[in-house]
Amino acid sequence: MLVQFRQYKHEEVQFDDNRTTGESQTEDTVNPESEEYFDKDFDEFDVETWETVEYEGDPVQRRSVTIDGVTAVSVPKESIAEGDSDLPGRTIQIRMEGGIEEFDRAAIVEVQDENPG
Repeated sequence: MLVQFRQYKHEEVQFDDNRTTGESQTEDTVNPESEEYFDKDFDEFDVETWETVEYEGDPVQRRSVTIDGVTAVSVPKESIAEGDSDLPGRTIQIRMEGGIEEFDRAAIVEVQDENPG
């Protein structure tokens, strides 16, 4: 399956920064050691860098993630980030051949079965 979702986190910039909503964060916001964490190189995922967007009047960071080769998607009843309710999304679990990966503060955009049977 092909899974596309958006992931959110709090803005991580200095207050004297002059960036505006929609301006991209630096390239190093994507973890350069992703292979250690995900057991896959992040280059295998279609990931954009974090961008600043407005959510309920406050700036937050958002990125789009597309992952191919997913075997299952689930939303666990108990989420790691449930206490962070001022951000959109929930924890989602993505099952692939290499195991299960969790993404906090994520909102599913689309799940598509490439080989419907």
